[in-house]
Amino acid sequence: MKSTYKVLLAAFSLSVVLALNVNAQVKTETKVEEGLVSQTVKVETGEVVYVSGNDLIVKTDDGMLRHFPNVPDDKTVTVGGKELTIHDLKPGMKLQRTTVTTTTPRMITTVKTVTGKVWSVSPPNSVILTLADGKNQSFHIPKGQKFIVNGQETDAWGLKEGMNISATAVTETPETVVSQEVVRTGTMPNPTPEPPPQGAVLLFIVAPANP
Repeated sequence: MKSTYKVLLAAFSLSVVLALNVNAQVKTETKVEEGLVSQTVKVETGEVVYVSGNDLIVKTDDGMLRHFPNVPDDKTVTVGGKELTIHDLKPGMKLQRTTVTTTTPRMITTVKTVTGKVWSVSPPNSVILTLADGKNQSFHIPKGQKFIVNGQETDAWGLKEGMNISATAVTETPETVVSQEVVRTGTMPNPTPEPPPQGAVLLFIVAPANP
């Protein structure tokens, strides 16, 4: 029998901010926000009908036979509080596998801040800035990007050589993190009842009558 349950957990957010300075004038900050977490629980049960070496055949509750070849030795089943490997399984044992799948949506927001002096500009696509260490670095200009020059906002067309500028670019990238936890448990087969003891058998031999 297979059972699947879906559980929605309370929404929460986790923000992690990492700052990275490049040439002391390029700073990147990344914020990660987690959304509503969902869990799916799948339960599968069956009975061991054959085991040899690392090969295992299990009969599921719906009567199907499932073959698991080359079961790794590190895959264990908890039976009676003990961890059993494939080599400890016996026909008639009941097995249960519970798989918990957790899905977490996340939004990654990256804020990149650049400051420097305009060395050359090719509007609206790119600009080369001279950073604090005197090195030049080329930057792609995103569509709609704005720059701050002497406290005033302008676009790429307003940039001139020698200007000291700062710019901030924000990007958002959604992603989904999926993790699984598998728990394997089992029970030993019921002991085979011993046959009832039998009493002594008397054997009577009847001798033939003398003629």
